[in-house]
Amino acid sequence: MKQVSFVQAEHQHKKKVTRRERFLAQMEALVPWQRLIDVLSSSYLRNYSRRRGLPPSGLERRQRIYYFLQQ
Repeated sequence: MKQVSFVQAEHQHKKKVTRRERFLAQMEALVPWQRLIDVLSSSYLRNYSRRRGLPPSGLERRQRIYYFLQQ
């Protein structure tokens, strides 16, 4: 059995950062999500109780998808 050096041991657990992970990290850093959600939440789901069908997706998820599509 061969002994593993510190450099090899540290390198084994690192994984390559994908373009998707880089983009999501940049998006998280640039957009003030909580402030945006606070502003939009007052008008979101205002009259939902009278509607039929599936409940709408969460506001935060929807905003992240719209921002992603714009990019």
